[in-house]
Amino acid sequence: MFTGLIEEVGAVAAVHTGGHGAALQIAAPRTAKDASPGESIAVNGCCLTITSRDSEQLTFDLLEETIARTNLSQLRQNSPVNLERALRADSRLGGHFVQGHVDCVAPVISFDPKGADFRLEIELDGNVRDYVAPKGSIAINGISLTVAEILSRSFTVWIIPYTKRHTNLDRTTTGDLVNLEFDILAKYVERMIAPLRPKE
Repeated sequence: MFTGLIEEVGAVAAVHTGGHGAALQIAAPRTAKDASPGESIAVNGCCLTITSRDSEQLTFDLLEETIARTNLSQLRQNSPVNLERALRADSRLGGHFVQGHVDCVAPVISFDPKGADFRLEIELDGNVRDYVAPKGSIAINGISLTVAEILSRSFTVWIIPYTKRHTNLDRTTTGDLVNLEFDILAKYVERMIAPLRPKE
């Protein structure tokens, strides 16, 4: 379990592809300092298990399912990635409950400065539209954010300068794919009411 508060922006050191997946190496001095193999780390919002640690680098194995469902397949050497360690039971919950289970990827439509802040618009597929609510929580590349508005085929969030500087949104541009994880409450509500819906 995570909170969506990014602790460090790491850099991809290497991606090794194999027959049924890949190994991802990330340079992360702050995170690696007290991390151990077997621990969970959210990488761009995707919960991964550390398989090895070497000084300031962490290595993760990526399953085919992970590669297919997230933007981790787009990573190249030096790509910036958002990192967050798993939530401790005695920690403050500053964002919202994030599982690290990416629901889908979506392209950035626009990312423009508006005064001191930034307006980020992301495409929203009709199949997942019901999971997004105005003023509700959403995780974008693992960042806990609040939905500002829902448009016909997209939604927007507002980004403050601090968040832009301290996450990989600082290098995000139009067309980039971002990982989305919807609020867990919305997914459970849908599952509970599904049997009550009229059959077509």
